[in-house]
Amino acid sequence: MTTTATSTATTAQEADRAPVVSFRQVSKSYGAVRAVADLNLELHPGETVALLGPNGAGKSSTLDLLLGLRGADTGTVTLFGTTPQHAIEQGRVGAMLQSGGLMEGVKVRELVKLARDLHPRGYPLDDIMDTAGITEIADRMVDKLSGGQEQRVRFALATAGANDLIVLDEPTTGMDVSARQTFWGTMRRQAQQGRTVLFATHYLEEADAIADRVIVLHRGRVLADGTAAEIKARAGARRVTFDLDEPVDHDALHGLPYLTSLTVSNSGSAAGSGRTVRIQSQDADATVHAVYRLGLYPHNLEVAGLGLEQAFIALTTASDQSPATAEEAAR
Repeated sequence: MTTTATSTATTAQEADRAPVVSFRQVSKSYGAVRAVADLNLELHPGETVALLGPNGAGKSSTLDLLLGLRGADTGTVTLFGTTPQHAIEQGRVGAMLQSGGLMEGVKVRELVKLARDLHPRGYPLDDIMDTAGITEIADRMVDKLSGGQEQRVRFALATAGANDLIVLDEPTTGMDVSARQTFWGTMRRQAQQGRTVLFATHYLEEADAIADRVIVLHRGRVLADGTAAEIKARAGARRVTFDLDEPVDHDALHGLPYLTSLTVSNSGSAAGSGRTVRIQSQDADATVHAVYRLGLYPHNLEVAGLGLEQAFIALTTASDQSPATAEEAAR
């Protein structure tokens, strides 16, 4: 009995540690374009993961492969240790995608009820409607909805049952601020219940605030993978901002050491001649010292770490300029 109990407990622990999603050397090409290149990736239970990348980075192709909408040219994709199609048939995956329209000629409540009835572990209909914030539009025709309302209906369809993995592609596009806050509050509760949430977004402030893990794709590979704080630190640069009252010598500023970017704009000073200088530097201390050596007298000097958006730009720009592969850059 003891041996059997120990074996059962060990099996349960292994199941808890097993990846929800696994990509193994996955590649996908469309003609001469290689959208996904030897991608290796794992997601685990209870993670909230943001998938970032510039246009053409392979985000949509990765989601299509994950959901079994397209097949890989090489490599394997598994969900819960089985094929994406089988995991979806088991009702373990919910998806909210940008592509594809909603069914027309039906009311919102009718469409959500259909999704609930088809799910092997469907939630009570009124709970689904309330969670998605669409109770007040239950009797409206689906093809008469605004963009934000359509997104909330897609959310209801994706969460009509007890899914173990929720996949979201630009989920809050078209939503107002209040709807976005409500949406992410619901997603946090989903993750707290042990579900895995994967979302692709262009709202980098959402990734910074919501995700406990951020994956940056570039050229179909993982460029960076870690917490938002780790991604920012990996970018290396820091942000230096200050105001100048005197005329700006752009050539001198561009000659500052360790500079990675520079912008100069009107500061809105009363005199009308003030300028605000914004710099990204690989060595902020050396850059600031050099500013003073130029004989400048900066006001309102601030030195801070990069935000996620600036770090994202710095990483992808550095990758474009380097002959190293994206996976080498990530290391």
